[in-house]
Amino acid sequence: MLFIKIVCTPARRCREACELAVGHGTPRRAAKLAAVVGTLLVFINQWEAVTGAVSIDWLKVLLTYCVPYLVSTYTSVSKDLTLLREAEDAEQTVHEEARKTQMQSDSV
Repeated sequence: MLFIKIVCTPARRCREACELAVGHGTPRRAAKLAAVVGTLLVFINQWEAVTGAVSIDWLKVLLTYCVPYLVSTYTSVSKDLTLLREAEDAEQTVHEEARKTQMQSDSV
């Protein structure tokens, strides 16, 4: 039974992380942040291209927007997973306390 728990827990966490990354408002929040931060970084890193002195490197522009999107997504998912773990731990504690209380009332 322990082996199954060891194997299933990471797979379940991975599935939860993927669900959180594509749902629960995460993509929208990450896109908003990437639009603001990415635009600022494009102006900083590609200023010569923006002013017309050199040509724009579109791969760098794309990556400039992808990085803040991915960082925001990772941060949001890791926070949500932490909250889920804390909720599961709290629920487990409540069940254990209820079991102890039930055992004490049964023995009296």
